[in-house]
Amino acid sequence: MVLQIVKSFIAVALFYGVVSANQVEVSADSFYADEKVGLGELVGNVLIKKGKSDTLTANRVKIYFDKNRKPQKYEAISDAKFSILLDGKKYNGSGDLLTYEPKGQIYTLKGSAFLHEVDSDKKIFGDEIIVDQLKGVYSVKSKDKKPVKFIFQVEDK
Repeated sequence: MVLQIVKSFIAVALFYGVVSANQVEVSADSFYADEKVGLGELVGNVLIKKGKSDTLTANRVKIYFDKNRKPQKYEAISDAKFSILLDGKKYNGSGDLLTYEPKGQIYTLKGSAFLHEVDSDKKIFGDEIIVDQLKGVYSVKSKDKKPVKFIFQVEDK
């Protein structure tokens, strides 16, 4: 099971979509796996790199498995930041909690959530940003009566 969990870290599709032939490098201060509970965890200075363009950093990354040892949910916790290439577009993002659910291809950023499409310089700020990649749906929420914020460029003709 530990080997299965390690293989799943290599498939850390947390914010990476489908893993291609690129090399994935994972480092952290410690690694923990509980086969009975179905949990793998990287703790301290977590750095996940895929190829030359995709990175994820956080203080902690958890991977939850079902009874068949398939990853059900990935969580990057505390000072989580990422930079990815998704559908040919470069994105940077951050939040207190970043979650990826592979089955539904749903990405959730919570707590000081920020998403930046680099090429178009579109920026989204809120307390929660949800991206449903399969449906092509985005949801941005704020709390405490603070507004969500969008920043984008408009070309004048």
